[in-house]
Amino acid sequence: MFVLVEMTDTVRIPPWQFERKLNESISEELNKKLANKVVYNVGLCICLYDITKLEDSYIFPGDGASHTKVHFRYVVFHPFLDEILIGQIKSCSQDGVHVSIGFFDDIVIPPESLQQPAKFDEAEQVWVWEYETEEGAHDLYMDIGEEIRFRVVDETFVDTSPTGPSSAEASTSNAADEVQKKEAPYTLVGSISEPGLGLLSWWTNS
Repeated sequence: MFVLVEMTDTVRIPPWQFERKLNESISEELNKKLANKVVYNVGLCICLYDITKLEDSYIFPGDGASHTKVHFRYVVFHPFLDEILIGQIKSCSQDGVHVSIGFFDDIVIPPESLQQPAKFDEAEQVWVWEYETEEGAHDLYMDIGEEIRFRVVDETFVDTSPTGPSSAEASTSNAADEVQKKEAPYTLVGSISEPGLGLLSWWTNS
C-alpha cells in the first residue's frame, strides 16, 4: 500500500529561516510542497521519510534565499495491482460503488466488477447483490458506511496541470462545465467479483 520513492528537488529556504538547522527547514518545505499531493505516475504523497543527500547551497543575485539540491525518500500511497484493501462505502451510483479508505476517496468499483448478479436500487441508491440460494435469491445491500474488502485491478493518473485557454471561442458556460467535470488526479479501480471479497458482514456473519 505504501512505498518509499526516491526523489530529487531544489529547495528554496528564505533568509529568515537561516537561524534554524538546514535539515529542519528543508524537511518542512518538502512536506509543505508534497504532502497530500498526487505526483503523476507516482502516487499520493504522505510524508517525508528521510533526506539522503544535501548538495551545496547557493544564493543567487537578487534573491537572498538559499537554493539547495536535495535527494530524499518520500512515503507514497501507491497500492500494487491485485493488492487487497479494506475501505468503507462512501456512496453508490450508476457508475458503481465509491469507496473511501479514510485519507483517500477516489476509489470506484464499476458495476461489472461487483458480485454477480448485481442490480442498482434506484429508490435506496445502493447496489444489491442478488445472492442465489436453494431457497431463492436473497438481496444483499451494499449500504453506505459498510466496510468492504476489494482487490485493486487498475489505476488511472490524470495530468491536472494548468493549461491555457483552448480557444478564444470558449464561453464562460463551457468553462464552468469544465470545472464541474474536473477529474481526480489519481483514481483506483477495484473489484469484488470473487469469493471472500465484498462487504465484510457477508463473510463473517453466520
